[in-house]
Amino acid sequence: MARQIYVNLPVKDLKRSVEFFTELGFAFNPKFADDNATCMIVGDNIFVMLLVESFFKTFTSKQISDASNSTEVLVCLALEGRDKIDEMVGKALAAGGAAPNRAKDYGFMYQHGFQDPDGHLWELIYMEPKAA
Repeated sequence: MARQIYVNLPVKDLKRSVEFFTELGFAFNPKFADDNATCMIVGDNIFVMLLVESFFKTFTSKQISDASNSTEVLVCLALEGRDKIDEMVGKALAAGGAAPNRAKDYGFMYQHGFQDPDGHLWELIYMEPKAA
């Protein structure tokens, strides 16, 4: 069995987060959705659980970081090409996200990213097949 990864992120407004990521082209698994959480499908074995902050708190005794002021995680996704990265960043900006950094072109690797409405950082990379 292939391992699965579930990244859990606290969100202030679940509906707003779902709308944002839907604009970026992500789908959700309705079997794992209610008023407290939803399961965003990133890949065959990669999922992001968007959890309302009050529900997220039931999984930890630690204080939740305010991602608009500090970074608790940096999610990095590899995409199929530079154009796909620019397209997703454009969609993120149009949907209310921000681009905290400029695109970086290292020749063999291209990187850009966005910040979602809750402040979580999403890095997007494309690496030339020869370099990988």
